[in-house]
Amino acid sequence: MRQPVSTRVAVLVGIAGASAVLLGAFGAHALRGVLDARGAELWHTAVNYHAWHALALAVAAGLGRGRSGRVAVAAFVVGIVLFSGSLYALALGAPRWVGIITPFGGLAFVAGWLALGWALRTRNE
Repeated sequence: MRQPVSTRVAVLVGIAGASAVLLGAFGAHALRGVLDARGAELWHTAVNYHAWHALALAVAAGLGRGRSGRVAVAAFVVGIVLFSGSLYALALGAPRWVGIITPFGGLAFVAGWLALGWALRTRNE
């Protein structure tokens, strides 16, 4: 039997999607002319990964409360915060050492996709 999405996860999905749109608009309008070329590139990459993984988060959340689905949800949230968050910070002038965090967010994205695939596989059994 399919279990409903928890309220907390539903709120996370909404926040992830809305913040991706808002940060994309902020970068396109408020930061135009403020960021140098590298900063604009970092911001664009952060928004791109943020938005795609907000969608992946919605898919994972839609799988219900199974263990693999929960792992995927957690991994995508961690990935958005660490990967996109560190790129947003770097674009805004954070110290270079903040970039050390970025690959850990990327690994969280990979873990999320693997967990999502596993959740989809086991759902069909």
